Amino acid sequence: MSVPRLAFDPVIHPPARLQIMAVLAAVQDAEFAMLRETADVSDSVLSKHLSALSEAGYVRLRKAVQDGRQRTWASLTRPGRAAFRGHVAALQALASAADIAEHDVQTTGLAVSPG
Repeated sequence: MSVPRLAFDPVIHPPARLQIMAVLAAVQDAEFAMLRETADVSDSVLSKHLSALSEAGYVRLRKAVQDGRQRTWASLTRPGRAAFRGHVAALQALASAADIAEHDVQTTGLAVSPG
């Protein structure tokens, strides 16, 4: 069985960034603290991830005062949304290929060699 070349996005692929992108894909924007809690990372780690996503053009960051405090909000850009959809499609293709391979092994009892 040959595995197709998949279009994983190296900017999105780290688990915390994938979680951030998934949250942002489902909302108009999200506040820094919510993203930090969702990704279960420190402020500095989240800041680095958001910076990487912003530098790639995937995330737009804006600062605004709310309740007398400066807050950071993140939202997906159009290219970020497209990149996330492509990355998710690649993950789904990989999972599908694994399911097919597992089914083949279970029904034939033979492992498929790469090739």
